[in-house]
Amino acid sequence: MIGSWLEGPVQATRDADDYPGRRLGLPARGRGSIARFGRRLLALFADWGLCLLVSSAFFGSDPWATLGVFTVENVLLVGTAGCTAGQCAFGMRVVRVTGGPASFLQALGRSVLLSLALPALIWDRDQRGLHDRFMGTLLVRTRG
Repeated sequence: MIGSWLEGPVQATRDADDYPGRRLGLPARGRGSIARFGRRLLALFADWGLCLLVSSAFFGSDPWATLGVFTVENVLLVGTAGCTAGQCAFGMRVVRVTGGPASFLQALGRSVLLSLALPALIWDRDQRGLHDRFMGTLLVRTRG
């Protein structure tokens, strides 16, 4: 398991029956559980690929333009539909920790932090990146 240095070694912070999302009242598996790393990575690759296509068509594959398209995609799609194209394809959705869909402002803040990359690489024991923790959001599974 990839853990965060913020909470110490996994062995010291986890019970035998612990799982990502337990402290948040989420199920261990299936619909409504925390989306795991592999699924997130596949969705990220799908989203980045789509953004690269758009960037190639309109901006000549400029890396900064691709990052801008990625950020705009995240803001617009998470702020309106609750998920990016890649997240939707792999059965995930961004929701508030308190329940319900993420607000447009949460989507904006989350997208800007995600574009910085580093906040997404530092996780807590619930497998939430700093971008999700700061914005009060979760990436959960929508399919079992």
